[in-house]
Amino acid sequence: MYDFADVQTNATIAPGTNVLVTGPPLTGKRQLALDVLAQGADRGDGSIIVTTKDNADTIRSGFRDRIQTANPSLGIVDCVSNQQQTNATESDSEISYVSSPVDMTGIGITVSEFLQEFYQERGLTENRVMLHSISTLLMYSDLETVFRFLHVFTGRIQSADGLGIFLIDSAAHDEQTVNTLKQLFDGVVAVSEEDDAETAVTTTGLAL
Repeated sequence: MYDFADVQTNATIAPGTNVLVTGPPLTGKRQLALDVLAQGADRGDGSIIVTTKDNADTIRSGFRDRIQTANPSLGIVDCVSNQQQTNATESDSEISYVSSPVDMTGIGITVSEFLQEFYQERGLTENRVMLHSISTLLMYSDLETVFRFLHVFTGRIQSADGLGIFLIDSAAHDEQTVNTLKQLFDGVVAVSEEDDAETAVTTTGLAL
C-alpha cells in the first residue's frame, strides 16, 4: 500500500492506482505531487518523474529538498532540455532525455526502463511515477493522441503495481477535455486556493 498523507492523514492507496491532480496555476499541484513522491522515497520507494515543463536539474532540486534519505532511487525523464538546446549531462544515471514532449513513445519507453531497473535490479516493488504536466502534452498533440498515450501509460503503472500521479492545469483546458481525461484515472485530487490564500484539497474516487 502507498501512503498519501499530504492529501489525507493516515490515508493509504492500493498498488496500481493512478491519480489525476487538477487545479488552476499556482495552487501547489507540483508541490503536492513532489511531497507524495518524497514520502515514498524516505521509506524506500522508487521515484520516477516525467518533466515536460522544467528541466531535470530544477525538478531534482525540488525533490531532494523534500527528502531525508541521502540516496533515493530516482529516475527523471527530461523532455525539456534537448528541445531548449540546453546542456544535457548524458552521464547522469538518474536522468534520461527525450527529444520533446511530442515524443510520447520515447517517454513511455524510458519510464518502462526505469521501472524495470528499479524492480529487477534494485528489488523495489513499490514505485511512484509523477508526470508534470499533461497540459504540456496537450499543447503539442491533440486530445485523442494524448488520451491514447495516457491509456497505455496508466496501464503500465497499474500492471507494475505502481502509484501514478498526473498533473493537469484545469484553467488551460475546457471542461470536456478534463472530463474526458478523468476517465483514465482511479481518482482525482482537486487543488484550489481559498479566499485566505490557503490551499484546499478535495478527493473523489479514491478509497482513502
